[in-house]
Amino acid sequence: MGVCRNLSFLLLFLSLLQFLHHSSSLPLCIDSSAPLPQKVPLSFCSYNGTSCCNSTDDSQIKNQFKAMNISDSSCASLLKSILCARCDQFSAELFRINSRPRQVPVLCNSTVLPNFTQTSQAENNYCSKLWTTCQNVSMMNSPFSASVQGQAGGGVISNSTKLTDIWKSQSDFCNAFGGASDDNSVCFAGEPVNLNSTGTSIPPSGLCLEKIGNGSYLNMVAHPDGSNRAFFSNQPGMIWLATIPKQGSGGVMQLDEANPFLDLTDEVTFDTAFGMMGIAVHPNFLTNGRFFASFNCDKTKWPACGGRCACNSDVNCDASQLPPDSGSFPCQYQSVVAEFTVNGTASQPSLAKTAQPSEVRRIFTMGLPFTAHHAGQILFGPTDGYLYFMMGDGGNSGDPYNFSQNKKSLLGKIMRLDVDNIPSAAEISQLSLWGNYSIPRDNPYTEDKELQPEIWALGFRNPWRCSFDSVRPSYFMCADVGQDTYEEVDLVMKNGNYGWHVYEGPNLFNPPKSPGGNTSAKSINPIFPVMGYNHSAVNKNEGSASITGGYFYRAETDPCTYGMYLYADLYAGALWAGIESPENSGNFTSNLIPFTCAHDSPISCTFVPGSTLPALGYIYSFGEDNSKDVYILASSGVYRVVPPSRCKYTCSKENTTAEVTTGPAPSPPSGATKLTNPYVNLVFLRVSLWLLCLL
Repeated sequence: MGVCRNLSFLLLFLSLLQFLHHSSSLPLCIDSSAPLPQKVPLSFCSYNGTSCCNSTDDSQIKNQFKAMNISDSSCASLLKSILCARCDQFSAELFRINSRPRQVPVLCNSTVLPNFTQTSQAENNYCSKLWTTCQNVSMMNSPFSASVQGQAGGGVISNSTKLTDIWKSQSDFCNAFGGASDDNSVCFAGEPVNLNSTGTSIPPSGLCLEKIGNGSYLNMVAHPDGSNRAFFSNQPGMIWLATIPKQGSGGVMQLDEANPFLDLTDEVTFDTAFGMMGIAVHPNFLTNGRFFASFNCDKTKWPACGGRCACNSDVNCDASQLPPDSGSFPCQYQSVVAEFTVNGTASQPSLAKTAQPSEVRRIFTMGLPFTAHHAGQILFGPTDGYLYFMMGDGGNSGDPYNFSQNKKSLLGKIMRLDVDNIPSAAEISQLSLWGNYSIPRDNPYTEDKELQPEIWALGFRNPWRCSFDSVRPSYFMCADVGQDTYEEVDLVMKNGNYGWHVYEGPNLFNPPKSPGGNTSAKSINPIFPVMGYNHSAVNKNEGSASITGGYFYRAETDPCTYGMYLYADLYAGALWAGIESPENSGNFTSNLIPFTCAHDSPISCTFVPGSTLPALGYIYSFGEDNSKDVYILASSGVYRVVPPSRCKYTCSKENTTAEVTTGPAPSPPSGATKLTNPYVNLVFLRVSLWLLCLL
């Protein structure tokens, strides 16, 4: 029995290592922040343009290099490049900081060219080159010595060392500092990392849809049990648990409107810009039954709704001086995140069909200065388990009080909260928190003391629908609604500033009025959108446009769309596919794609007169089920992406003879980029072994 237990633990440990090891690369700094364009070229390190270093970092690296006192010029040149690798836009991956801290980057050491970096065999053997050049050169405070302090065989290292003082051979040295090149990771070869382009993906010839539901919903969240069930919520405040039909079955969504999972219509204020804005299930929902809702309420009708006003002295704002907005007074309406539970309704939370209507805990409450731009979506991070809460700038044209750039304001921000460790009432008061949550220790405020501790990223106008890529969870995509001319999609990173109201998309913005002051463009390092469109693309008169964020398409149903980011415009009924090239570069191109409804749709589609374009109405949101199939939540109903052949679209990768089935965690289609993920197999093996040991 002890052997079984040990083997089981070992397999779980290996599965976790594999999961960490096979996370894909994208431009990211060691501290998990985004690399930024440098306004002034670095004087020492040759990383200009987009970099993870500023002039202060550059100066510190220069001083470190001088202190090493390397006499050999050839070796000095190599060591300089290694120290400066911290400035590389891929430094987080080069230093593998998430799996184990390193003093030096992973040095390329293989006879096989890596997927991401160098273009010649000589460059790929950079570790060998470093050993040959520097093995007998003395170095003061060598970073290679620091890397082995305290490790087996490391011993106590003197301030001045040669590589041969510690390692007996090139093989030993490169085993310690070299990196494999066949694991979908980057490695360092003496120069900035450049991604190899393996060809540009072609936009799909069209997106085929089927209509499976008539209801109008704002949110869809797959049930965490892996089944074909999902939670749907509407803006007035109702949440249902629905059963989704199998692909190709001809069935429709099963949802009992008379028996909701949770009814919050008495608490929720419903209007054009108000309502239930988000729902989320806890990562451990199957055992704890915790469920979260984000909604708006009116404190004049429900006193329990009231909280602090977002316009307060901490942000140099006087609520009494704010102009009335749409007949309301400042902070009459609130943005709320509340926790509910299914405990008591079923012996096992996964079997529960309803939730308790009373709140378990009020997570967050904040008064809104105006009646628009308060976003409200909530998501749990797939790797960290923290709750991400999207908040708009509070409303009024041009963010006149500059809330989005004010680091003490939570408006125009994405927040990151720990809802598992609830502090005491005294601690909440002392920390000036807005509710019952704690602050993750690695939130950006630890690096930028001016930030409120809840803030993960800033500079948003109204982030409307965000999602994590199910294959590459480091890709956190948010659509941000523009004002006059531009709608944008942002790749959100820790401590990123996305520009509003200094910029609207990639363009400088001049607020029509700014009683709250302005932020200088020179004082920020904005991260510009990776995708987006001008209003003229959907409305020739530069009129109404409002972006709706979607998902990276990861289902096997439409192999020609696999890996592309789908998003839409709320008003125009237009769809885009964002294609990244090279892969994992963060560089995208957007393609407006045609779409139609299958002739054999389970529910007949209504078409725009004189065209094959379905009359979707308003595209409120997107959804994703446990098979990674993507759904469009529109005012006219629920639509699902189906095989392109059902709409007579051409897709050379589609297997028209195979039955399309629904199931958890489908594999990428043949010909699509595929990251090997032995994690699932190892976990399955561990469970199988554990069950075997019980027999």
